[in-house]
Amino acid sequence: MADIKPEVKPTEEQQNFAIQTLLQQTQDKFQTMSEQIITRIDEMGNRIDDLEKNISDLMTQAGVEGAEK
Repeated sequence: MADIKPEVKPTEEQQNFAIQTLLQQTQDKFQTMSEQIITRIDEMGNRIDDLEKNISDLMTQAGVEGAEK
């Protein structure tokens, strides 16, 4: 006859710890992603500013009216 072993269930404390760990890991991942997104948005803003300045400089060099805003 095969031995039937009872299913071992984690205690409530172990379950709570596992849930807290999972929530903390999820929060950490979201925080990291948020920081990366903000950094990329800042970089994109800087690149747009540089592009606008370069366009303005080119328009001025070309003698286009209204180059200044």
